[in-house]
Amino acid sequence: MKKKLVMALALVAAITTLTACKSSKVDGMLVSMKGAKVTAQKYYDEIKEDRISTLVDMIDHQLFDEKYKTTDAETKYVDEKVEELKEQYSNGNDEQFESLLPAYFGVDSIKELRAQYALEYKRQKAVEDYLEDHLTKGEINSYYNNYITGDVKASHILISSKVSDKASKTEKEKAEKAAKAKAEKIIKELKAGADFAELAKKYSDDDATKAKGGDLGYFDVNDMEEAFADACRDLKKNEYTKKPVKTSYGYHIILKKAEKKKPKLDDVKDDIKETLAKDKLDKDDKLIYSTLIELRKDKKIKWNDSKMKKAYEEYTNKLAGNTEDE
Repeated sequence: MKKKLVMALALVAAITTLTACKSSKVDGMLVSMKGAKVTAQKYYDEIKEDRISTLVDMIDHQLFDEKYKTTDAETKYVDEKVEELKEQYSNGNDEQFESLLPAYFGVDSIKELRAQYALEYKRQKAVEDYLEDHLTKGEINSYYNNYITGDVKASHILISSKVSDKASKTEKEKAEKAAKAKAEKIIKELKAGADFAELAKKYSDDDATKAKGGDLGYFDVNDMEEAFADACRDLKKNEYTKKPVKTSYGYHIILKKAEKKKPKLDDVKDDIKETLAKDKLDKDDKLIYSTLIELRKDKKIKWNDSKMKKAYEEYTNKLAGNTEDE
């Protein structure tokens, strides 16, 4: 309850800061005692910098709630986040989970927690849109030239390490080494003239394709794990990988059978922009915060309280990694 009251008063203080006159004076006495008093102004001065995160949330609600209406994708994201936390902290028990919310997440209800994740989702969308809009032609063309291909038809032989999650580190390393050695042995058989499809039927651990000689059909290489996709791009028609290709599934030997005509840039430009924006965010965990700073700057926020402005700048720059303080 105390936390809730502080947040409510911080909300009032934030509104006063953004809309009141430049002096930012808050009239009124909150508490009086014999020989002492606590004024609204004094309380406001005490809490406003400590609750800057509340103000930032308010600003972002104003910026993004109208532009990014709630969608099925957002609802699904919020549902998954809340259920994940509920399972982690209370084994799915609703009542127990709700009792933990104030101490662990600073909110008093699941509704408030959902609102936080909804804002998180909208921020992510806004940042991705901003990054997409600020990509250069060079970045887009480079990705198109280096990574976009027509759909590829290929076969593979998968050799997995086959160890349980409870296996020791030594056991896992031993199984990994054995899987790689087995894949290398299969490549030697291919070099000696063995038929790829027959080897797939004999050795592959991919039950979905081994009976078909490892045939994967046509697929977009960008839907595959990076190592597998890179190998497919590099192969020529009817060529197989001369070294095992490692993915989370194990070791692959890949045979490229055919490749369709590459799509036109205009037909895949939106997909490229989305991919590049997400790649930037994956590579820099501070980028979302620095981009949010730029988005707020674009709205030309007017500050009527210099201390609050300073607190905001210190808080957001720290999130973005723009200060030396950790």
